[in-house]
Amino acid sequence: MEQERNVVNGAMTVALADWLNYLEPIKWLALCGIILVFCDLRFGVMAAKVRGEKIRKSRAMRRTINKLVDYTCWILLSVGIEFAFGMSLHIPLIPVFVMLVIYGIELNSVFQNYFDYRGINAKVNIFNWFKKKSIDIIEVEEKDKKEE
Repeated sequence: MEQERNVVNGAMTVALADWLNYLEPIKWLALCGIILVFCDLRFGVMAAKVRGEKIRKSRAMRRTINKLVDYTCWILLSVGIEFAFGMSLHIPLIPVFVMLVIYGIELNSVFQNYFDYRGINAKVNIFNWFKKKSIDIIEVEEKDKKEE
């Protein structure tokens, strides 16, 4: 019985070591993505309270976990493509590009929820920064004095 457990432990160690080696190039990028998702959860809940919406913890956690799973799938796919086609200059270019897109999506959501929480009517598009036309990523819509 003891020998079987040692074999299972050894096999799991070998498999997990290979996974850690697989994810090594993007560990800090993934951690930053996880932090952004939880910031989005926090500001999303605060914005919903300001709007007077009923907060259901199960729905908020389900959506957060769903985001984490979706982003993890994209990250694993990008790392797999990078390993399949080779790493040029020992920099994981494809995973970094995918993570930047994920960060852009999450930053849009975090800023939008933050401005909703503060009562500021603003549109946020972080991807405008990459366009040559405009570097304004936040467009604040001013209220008419007649409405107030």
